Amino acid sequence: MAQSAQSSTETDWVSRFADEVIAEAERRAPGKAVVVASGLSPSGPIHLGNLREVMTPHLVADEIRRRGIEVRHVLSWDDYDRYRKVPKGIPGVTEESHAQHIGRPLTSVPAPEGSPYPNWAEHFKAAMVEALAELGVEYDPISQTEQYTSGAYREQVLFAMKHRKDIDAVLAQYRTKPKAAKKSQKPVDEAELEAAEGSGAASEDDGSAEGAEYYPYKPYCGACNKDFTQVTAYDDETTELTYVCTEDEFTETVKLSEFNRGKLVWKVDWPMRWAYEGVIFEPSGVDHSSPGSSFQVGGQIAPLFNGVQPIGPMYAFVGISGMAKMSSSKGGVPTPSDALKIMEPQLLRWLYARRKPNQSFKIAFDQEIQRLYDEWDKLEAKVADGSVLPADAAAHARAVRVASHELPRTPRPLPYRTLASVVDITAGHDEQTLRILADLDPTQPLTSLDEVRPRLDRAENWITTQVPADQRTLVREEPDTELLASLDADARRSLELLLEGLDSHWSLDGLTTLVYGVPKVMAGLDPEAKPTPELKVAQREFFALLYRLLVTRETGPRLPTLLLAVGADRVRKLVTA
Repeated sequence: MAQSAQSSTETDWVSRFADEVIAEAERRAPGKAVVVASGLSPSGPIHLGNLREVMTPHLVADEIRRRGIEVRHVLSWDDYDRYRKVPKGIPGVTEESHAQHIGRPLTSVPAPEGSPYPNWAEHFKAAMVEALAELGVEYDPISQTEQYTSGAYREQVLFAMKHRKDIDAVLAQYRTKPKAAKKSQKPVDEAELEAAEGSGAASEDDGSAEGAEYYPYKPYCGACNKDFTQVTAYDDETTELTYVCTEDEFTETVKLSEFNRGKLVWKVDWPMRWAYEGVIFEPSGVDHSSPGSSFQVGGQIAPLFNGVQPIGPMYAFVGISGMAKMSSSKGGVPTPSDALKIMEPQLLRWLYARRKPNQSFKIAFDQEIQRLYDEWDKLEAKVADGSVLPADAAAHARAVRVASHELPRTPRPLPYRTLASVVDITAGHDEQTLRILADLDPTQPLTSLDEVRPRLDRAENWITTQVPADQRTLVREEPDTELLASLDADARRSLELLLEGLDSHWSLDGLTTLVYGVPKVMAGLDPEAKPTPELKVAQREFFALLYRLLVTRETGPRLPTLLLAVGADRVRKLVTA
């Protein structure tokens, strides 16, 4: 396993983890493919916090792959987990329709009404699979339903049952009596609670039952297919296992050496898989990194299976800036699919690549997305002219390409805020949109909207799904005659200067010069004069007047963009006193 020389300028967190993982893999399993892992539970919409569970090992695996080293990113779908509760806000799902399935494997629960997928797990996996493909994430999917029901883990299950006392002794060190609930010092954020339940690691069950012998295995009932079961007897020699279901009092005796309808409890299941797959690197959420949590305890159970706890960071929560109805209708927390409707894959990858896993960050669904895109475009310009800092260059490189290929990009990436303003004003009318965008730069006129796609489509989706109706831009149909009649001589003259300069300044840059220059001329200054505090006040007043005449409010899209969108003839009609 050869490691290529690394530049001393590569100081980003991904490179540092890749160095550690390669060294650890050489120590543990020289000559074998490096294995990194993620785990997701399709118990409901898989949100942007869960995406960090995948993106962190993906970025590390991709860096290892770039160095010419064989690497395998295992993504375990925890679809054999129990259905724990009926999530709110899922179309086609109610307590009446789905509460009866609580306790069954996710792959045995019906999909929401109207879904084309065969079960609950496949329904919620589908959107994530599509998003990961768009993000360029390469992985080996493993269905835990398939693993358990095919008997792939049979030896591990029998081993765990035989060594249940050893496992129980480890777990007993961390068991505590439940404390009386204290009054919360702050209101509980339901979205954060959902985020904390992100992966299969959410269930902290260790299989213990007060006053009963410990068994690390939980059968699904042969009558109701639920896990309200308790093992009452087990014979190590014959592997005969007897369980009783508290749901329907069903009792069954089976030979565990032939029985595939059940699974190890989570705190045993996870470390078993580390050993089974030979995982070198796997991150864990903050909810699994406290003393006694599944990741910490797993580190002591893994050696029982001849495994070693993976190295890997604790990752922080991912917050959301501005959630609109689109998100709340899906249960409260936006998904990667939601984000990819309003931003290109490169931007979403960059948000995860530029922050260390232990740093929290927010993904913008509100106006902040425009600033993020501005920041991204500035980074692209710095990369192009060679002025970019090394760590920023590394994050950019990880955003725009994976080891095998570059992600598709917008041929002419016009500013996101400009595109959003234009589709806001035109209500997505293609001909009008092309007319306006073609006027932005007369020296390089746009000839087809395909040149600005997919960014244009993302901006249009953002306007239509995330911007409230009362914040949308509606251009006046008729002039505000009352406002025009009330203007004093100076205000009238400023509008005349604007109209006189329209034709000669009809481009984005030209109109920018014009609208900022009119108040300068009115103040007796050169149009190129530097602004003074007094001049800035005059400019704001002039801009507010134009907005009121054009769109009824005192704010709106950037004025040069708005003027281009409205068109010269209509501007003349609306501002002529």
